[in-house]
Parts: sequence; structure tokens; C-alpha cells
Amino acid sequence: MRLIDQIDKDEIITIDEELSCEYEITKVLKKYPNDTVVFTNIKDCDMNIISGICNTRAKIAASVDTTVDNLTNSIIEATNNPTKITDIKDFSDVYANSMDADLSKLPILKYYPEDMGKYITAGVVIAKDPTTGQTNASIHRMVVNGKDELGIRIVPRNLYTYYKKAEEMGKPLEIAIAIGLEASTLLATTTSISISDNELEVANTFKDGNLTLVNCETVDIQAPECEILLEGKILPNERKSEGPFVDLTDTYDKIRDEPVIKLSRMHFKDDAYYHAILPAGNEHKLLQGLPQEPRIYNSVKNTLATVQNVVLTEGGCCWLHAVVSIKKQTEGDAKNVLMAALSAHPSLKHCVIVDDDIDIFDPNDVEYAIATRVKADDDVIIIPKARGSSLDPVSEADGTTTKMGIDATKSFRNLKDYERVSQTLEK
Repeated sequence: MRLIDQIDKDEIITIDEELSCEYEITKVLKKYPNDTVVFTNIKDCDMNIISGICNTRAKIAASVDTTVDNLTNSIIEATNNPTKITDIKDFSDVYANSMDADLSKLPILKYYPEDMGKYITAGVVIAKDPTTGQTNASIHRMVVNGKDELGIRIVPRNLYTYYKKAEEMGKPLEIAIAIGLEASTLLATTTSISISDNELEVANTFKDGNLTLVNCETVDIQAPECEILLEGKILPNERKSEGPFVDLTDTYDKIRDEPVIKLSRMHFKDDAYYHAILPAGNEHKLLQGLPQEPRIYNSVKNTLATVQNVVLTEGGCCWLHAVVSIKKQTEGDAKNVLMAALSAHPSLKHCVIVDDDIDIFDPNDVEYAIATRVKADDDVIIIPKARGSSLDPVSEADGTTTKMGIDATKSFRNLKDYERVSQTLEK
């Protein structure tokens, strides 16, 4: 099924003006942070660009047939109940166009002036463990080094483990790169699951068993049906400089030596849509951060059974700030939940605990709780020299930062004083 057919046409903003792949599209996307935008007139390229498929919680929730406030539970349910995939097709049955890899045929963007080059930002890398055959699917940024070469930023998670195994064996790691996936499959590829589980089977659960896999032509990989499919290998014992590139915090990430991908073949549909995720935009933040919310939720739920929900806030880059809603049973519950939350997501820097009458998706409501229910000397916890996020600009050279927890819950000593009169009128 075509990507464009899975998006409500009334939600799409179409840009017909001719635009360059360098910077011009970035400027337009900055004007539409919450919209799905399609570009139909790309200079020197006859392929369409789409962006903003997953740039609101509402879009992501709708893609898995749930509501925003129940999204965490839906993700937990799907990750706990993956579905085997039975619909498998040959690449020639899906793609009208196949050729030797040539990245110049794709409208890959250079987003900002100091970026190292043009970056693929919505490419899902599919690989298999070279010893067990277990499949992993995950999003990685990839910089164009040549018409058939990419540099890839890999952090020490599942794909990194597969690559290091292959490298120790002196072999390249076969991969496929899927570009142009619909929202629920993208969400599944960002979930935090065991290395022995398959993100694509989580996607199949989201899609009620209707996910289609495609047999690649030159590598032994089955990739999800998408708009554009690249095939290749991550080369062993070869590194090239990668970066700078804008990351979640809207600041440039560091330059590192990273692995190199050599591409072999590429396939794409007629009138294909190249998906571009704006660095540090809402789509980037939500796809990277939102899937961490279930991990935090499960941890804090083990600490306090009456935890209601968790959100990593967009204002905190969906990475550094969290708000947790609880039904407090005793004094001190919020402090315990704070410690559990900060431990569950090591990159978390500031966390606020609120009562269940506060809407954690409304920054004004959260600020109200801080304003009216916090006495700093009793309710603020400071943890210096804690391990933090490499994306935090104020972190120390050794990776440490100062973390803060805020107990913004009502005290049982004077509950009547916290009564919100406007809410009593709504009952």
C-alpha cells in the first residue's frame, strides 16, 4: 500500500514551488512544525518529499488506533505481544524501479549550513545477527559520502552488537535501508525491546497482522514494504568522520569516526515519496523519545502501583524532561517515583511528579502544579555528578550532569487548600 494513501489528504500541506535540497526545504518545515508537508517540485530531482508523518502525538496514536493518553499502554501491549509475519513478497513484485545504487537519484537533504553533508534522517536499517539470525530494525542518521556510500552513526545498542560480531568475524554486515514507512511501523522500529525480539513483529501487531515484508535482491534481508529500499553492507574495520549534525537539542552533535555502508542496489515505487525528518523537529523528538516512555512507566509502576501516566515533554526535547502522573497514597510516594524515573531513563535530567488532576500533556497545567504545590526546600531533590545525556550541552566532559526532581503533588496535611474551584464546576 502506498504511503500517501495511508495519510488523511485533508491533513497534507502541498508545496509546489521549486525548492533546493539544501536549506530551502528546512525553512519551510520550520513554518509547519505540526503539519504533514509534501514537496512536489524538487530542484534537480523528480521525486516527491514528505515530512511530518509522526510530528504530533495525535498522529502517532491514530496510526495504532488509540488515544494520546493511552499510547503508552498500547506500545507496552504491542511489545509484549509481537506477531509473526507471514506476508512476504519478492522485491520485483513491489517495486517498479530497480537499479545499481545511486544516491544522487534521491532528494536527500542538507538541513543546516554546518552539517557535514546531505543526511538520510528517516532510514530504518534492517539487519540480522550474524550468529543467531535475529532481526533488528532501527532508525539511524546516515550521511552521503558518495553515490553508493554512506556514513552511519551507530550507538551501542542492537545494531551495534550485530555489527561488532560481524567485524570480529572479519565479515561485512548485510543490511537493508527502508525509507518511506507509515507511522506505526516507524514507531515500532524505535521501541525499546529485548535484543532477542524483532521490532518488525511489533509493527505487525500494530498493523493487525498486515505488515508486508519484501525479499531483497542482493542481501539476505527481508525489509518492510516502503517507498524506497536500499541494499548494502556495513564494512568491517573501516571508519570515516561523521558529523557535525543537528541532534535533538537543536545543537550540533560531535564529530566521530563511524562505520561505512557500501550500497549495492536500490528499488523505489513509481511516484515515490522520500521521507525526510527535520533534525530537532517534533517528528525527530517524538520518534526518539516517545518510545522511551513505556520503559519509564514500567519502572515507576513497579515503585508505585497507582502511577497513571508518563510523558517525555516536547519542551525537554522528548529526552531530558519527564512528567509523571500519580495517585499519591502516602507522603513520600512522589520522592520514590522520582528516583525510579531518573534511574529508568539515564538521559533524564529533570523530572516532575504531579497528581492525577493535572494534565501532563498540557505544559500550563504542569507549571500550575509547580507554582501552587511546590515548596522548594521540601520538594526539590538535587543529584549532582550523575551520569547524563551526551546531548546535554551543559554536561561535563566525563558525561556527568546535575539532575533535579520536583515533587509537585498536594500535601495530605492541607488538601482542602489545593482544591481547584474551576474543576469542581466541571463535575
